[in-house]
Amino acid sequence: MPTGSIAECLFCRIAAGDVPAKIVLEDQYFLAFLDHRPLFPGHCLLISKQHCDTLSDLPAGQSALLIADIKILCSALESALPADGTFVAINNRVSQSVPHLHVHVVPRRRKDGLRGFFWPRQRYRDESEMESVRASVAAAVARSQKPQSQ
Repeated sequence: MPTGSIAECLFCRIAAGDVPAKIVLEDQYFLAFLDHRPLFPGHCLLISKQHCDTLSDLPAGQSALLIADIKILCSALESALPADGTFVAINNRVSQSVPHLHVHVVPRRRKDGLRGFFWPRQRYRDESEMESVRASVAAAVARSQKPQSQ
């Protein structure tokens, strides 16, 4: 469910052609353009043309198409720019500056100064805590995989 008005959503306005963007890829469901504040030149945002806030909101039939477009962008950035690889990231709600599904595809070079992920890592308190978290997540996965009654 969208958190704000779709008419006010920057990415919906870009997809509609109401706000200009430097488009690099477009198909029936997705649009990719250069980020106006890139980590590195070539940093792209791949958005869904249909408004959805997060990856979980993307219609199931479009998931494989999203991955296909991400793969195209990764290959294109590596061949078009002096890039050794790419960084692909999706924020869901937290750190999502625009509440509309978007994938960051960033060209990377060895020793480019980007330091992996930007959060501190930690260990589980003990094996018991790890198993408790595993069981909770596995149960939620099992619930989400059950067929929905209509």
